[in-house]
Amino acid sequence: MTDARTTDQNRLLGPDGGLPQALPPWTHRDRLRITRVRAVVTAPEGTPLIVVRVDTSEDGLYGLGCATFTQRYAAVAAAVDEHVGPLAVGRHPADIEDITRLVHYSSYWRNGPVLNNALSGLDQALWDIAGKRAGLPVHELLGGRVRAAVEVYTHAAGAGIGETLDRAEELIDAGYRNVRLQTGQPGLGTYGAPSTRGGYPRSPHPDGWDPERYLRSTPALFAAARERLGEGVNLMHDVHSRLTPKQAVVLARALEPYGLSFLEDVVAPEHYDRLPEVRAASPVPIAVGEQLGSVTDAARLVRDGGVDLLRLHTSAVGGLTPTRKLVALCELLGVRTAFHSPGDISPVGVAANLAVDISTPAFGFQESHEYNEATHEVFPGTPVVDHGYVRPSEEPGWGVDLDEKAAERFAPVKFLHDRWAAQVRRPDGALEAP
Repeated sequence: MTDARTTDQNRLLGPDGGLPQALPPWTHRDRLRITRVRAVVTAPEGTPLIVVRVDTSEDGLYGLGCATFTQRYAAVAAAVDEHVGPLAVGRHPADIEDITRLVHYSSYWRNGPVLNNALSGLDQALWDIAGKRAGLPVHELLGGRVRAAVEVYTHAAGAGIGETLDRAEELIDAGYRNVRLQTGQPGLGTYGAPSTRGGYPRSPHPDGWDPERYLRSTPALFAAARERLGEGVNLMHDVHSRLTPKQAVVLARALEPYGLSFLEDVVAPEHYDRLPEVRAASPVPIAVGEQLGSVTDAARLVRDGGVDLLRLHTSAVGGLTPTRKLVALCELLGVRTAFHSPGDISPVGVAANLAVDISTPAFGFQESHEYNEATHEVFPGTPVVDHGYVRPSEEPGWGVDLDEKAAERFAPVKFLHDRWAAQVRRPDGALEAP
């Protein structure tokens, strides 16, 4: 027996079994239409970056959006090309809200990072087109500037405390006032700093990572940092989701004397329901959000008092459209932003972050990354850090382009992160959150 819903769906198919031009119940003042949507994957620094290009019926008018989910780039590219893109072809690019809602609802099972990154690439590309059509940078479409430039933070890391602080001094001399400190630990599981093999030679996994040792050694890093760097620099630290809620509180209280600007990702996403109690007990501001997979989860985190700084990976929640709504919620509830933006964000995604940063009173901090020359070649207009500040482009749209010929020279490689994650274990051999 044929399911009635299946029969109804079959009636909507085009004559060749393909997607029909299911247009909205309104007309437009011109005939501009989306003609093609496709994903481009490139890795000029070794990290796979995914960009979505949306072409239109007007010669030379196209938009770019960031869809970067580094660890599952092939899945995102397939989602763009096979599912998300066809829903937008034939639509007017001005209907950003309706198109993104259609894509969001159409999969029925929604809010996962693969589909949300694919959606983000489309969404950001439509905003790029909107800026180009208006002849304005996107931040002016969001209400314009509330600050002259975006002050950013960067990362100092070393095998030991001395090496980490040497690097921090170099960054301060280059103009940074905000520096995240990470230092090496025994074993291969160290995040954001050099690893050391054989840290626990008598253990089942000699290259393991020990959370108890980490809890004891991290306060020593910041004690040395304040003594050497003084009080004129803002310091941060990334736990990288490695602690239990109680351990997170222990670490936060141990770091209180050193005046950190924030402590990042203190627990794994599986325990975000405990963040309100962690934040309430922590004397250090808590920054969380880069692992959130949906705008709904982010809104609940803000609403329920689980975060001081919302640290979105904006592509993972669906792009600029939901991000600007979340930022408005942050402003109303006294939460600030600290957007995720290391080397696994494309320069297009950085431009989207900057458009929000420059236009919202809720801004707190912005992570930065100084891209290599190859990235600047692939992405003309890549934002540049100048004495600790970044300014958004004044060109229409994002002000960032894509040289596809250059992009082809930097093919992505699968499983780079996966190989490392498989080694992140405790000395007894148990897997740890990477």
